[in-house]
Amino acid sequence: MDLSLYYAEFLTIAVIHFFAVASPGPDFAIIVKQSITRGRAAALYTSLGIGTGILLHVTYSLVGIGLLIASNPKYFNILSYIAALYLAYIGYMGIKAKPGNHQQRIEESKNKTQSNAKAFAIGFLVNGLNVKATLFFVSLFSLIISANTPIQVQAFYGVYMAIATAIWFSFLSFMLTIPGFREKLLKHGYWFDRIMGVLLIALAIQLVI
Repeated sequence: MDLSLYYAEFLTIAVIHFFAVASPGPDFAIIVKQSITRGRAAALYTSLGIGTGILLHVTYSLVGIGLLIASNPKYFNILSYIAALYLAYIGYMGIKAKPGNHQQRIEESKNKTQSNAKAFAIGFLVNGLNVKATLFFVSLFSLIISANTPIQVQAFYGVYMAIATAIWFSFLSFMLTIPGFREKLLKHGYWFDRIMGVLLIALAIQLVI
C-alpha cells in the first residue's frame, strides 16, 4: 500500500484539525482550569484524557459513515447536507469572534489532591461527551476521506488526531503554568476562531457542491 497516495488527504485533515483543536472551547477551558487550580501534572493527565476522547469521535465517524454508505447512499447525502449546515454555522460563529470572548476569570481554589486517574477521566469525559465534537469529526471525515481510502489509513488519521490533540494540550499545560503567558494567549485566542471559521465555511460550500 502506497501511503504517498494519501498525503494530500492527510495534510488537509491535519491542517483543519489543528485549527479546530487550537480554537478555544470546552477542552481549552478545562485545561486552563486544571493548570491554574491543580497544577501542571494534573493538566497533563487531563490532556491525555482529552486526546483519548478523540478516539471515540473518530470511531463513531468511521463506523457510522460506513454503515450509512452500505445501507443507503441517500442517508449519507442527507447527513452531508446536515454536516454542511453545521460547518457553515460554526464557521460563521468563528468569524464573528471578537477580542475578549475567551477572557475567563477563574478563581483560584485551594490546593486539593487530585489523583492522576481522576485528572485523566475529567479530560476524557469533557471531550468524549461533547456531541458537537462528534458531529465535527463526522463532517470532516465525510468530506475529506475518499470512499477508496483503506480502513487502515483512516484509522491512522484517527490515531494521529488523538496523539496530536494530546500533544497540543500538553504543550498548552506547560505554557499556561508560565506566569504571564496565559493572559496573552487568551487575549489573542479569537484569531484561531476566525481562521477556523473561514476554513469551515469553505468546507461547507465544497460539501454542498
